[in-house]
Amino acid sequence: MFSLGGFSRGGEYEKKTWDVLIIGAGPAGFTAAIYAKRFGLETLIISKDLGGNMALTDLIENYPGFLQISGAELTNRMHEQVKNLGVEIVFDEVERVDPTECAYYEGPCKFAVRTKNGKEYKAKTIIIAVGAAPRKLHVPGEKEFTGRGVSYCATCDGPLFKGKEVIVVGGGNTALQEALYLKSIGVNVTLVHRRDQFRADKILQDRFKESGIPTILNTVVTEIKGDGKVEAVKLKNRITGEESEMAVDGVFIFIGYEPKTDFVKHLGITDEYGYIPVDMHMRTKVKGIFAAGDITNVFKQIAVAVGQGAIAANSAKELLEEWNSKVVE
Repeated sequence: MFSLGGFSRGGEYEKKTWDVLIIGAGPAGFTAAIYAKRFGLETLIISKDLGGNMALTDLIENYPGFLQISGAELTNRMHEQVKNLGVEIVFDEVERVDPTECAYYEGPCKFAVRTKNGKEYKAKTIIIAVGAAPRKLHVPGEKEFTGRGVSYCATCDGPLFKGKEVIVVGGGNTALQEALYLKSIGVNVTLVHRRDQFRADKILQDRFKESGIPTILNTVVTEIKGDGKVEAVKLKNRITGEESEMAVDGVFIFIGYEPKTDFVKHLGITDEYGYIPVDMHMRTKVKGIFAAGDITNVFKQIAVAVGQGAIAANSAKELLEEWNSKVVE
């Protein structure tokens, strides 16, 4: 899907102290990198993938400048812009961030960032833009059949189910959009939603209604069954309590997202749900650490993430200027 050419994986990048280290390469992380690099800051991105949830979206219709664009294509365009600016990228996953040295001003002047591959990087400021992972149903069979009929990405796995029976679980924008995509490529889709109304935008609800996709409302999935692969789901009506079983080949789950912030929870910058609250400058409770994008738990849209990424980079620049002025004094 994406070209990984030009990626760096550590080495000499562990020996230097970066002005800005960005964790995550979705729209917020890419934008923060573009702005930071244009400010003349030594900038490093560490991410385990490219694009985040944006890359998994089949069709984007609300990003300014494009009537329609796939998430993969928009990811590629942002990635190319970052590469052209010379931003360094390490393909890895961050496990922990810790403040380290403090020299001539109040607050930490360096952070140590440790990764799953056993590397450690140093930075003066951190921008966290890791987004959020798809929320799980947490029902029997879900974990067992993930990758064997259970999926959280219609774009990735949909083509495997052409002509087969699947359910889409959820009632928001993503669920309706992905159900429409699956039908468009020849998958037989039924949508299962726990409420009696959808939470999606009206334009998507109208399009979904026109599609004629069968819908089962007020119903939850209580178990996913099969022998080596998904073969059926158990359903329960939340109003009547009636239980039933439905033969399916696949289960696509789109019920929201969970933040991926275990690596910074010890810093006290997350809320009770694991998201990172920020002020209008994208500042967290720890001086020198900023956050942007879905991880801040605001309106989860690409356009919002892009704006927050730009603000975070500018705030990092201003803080570095403040600290540098104290050195001169």
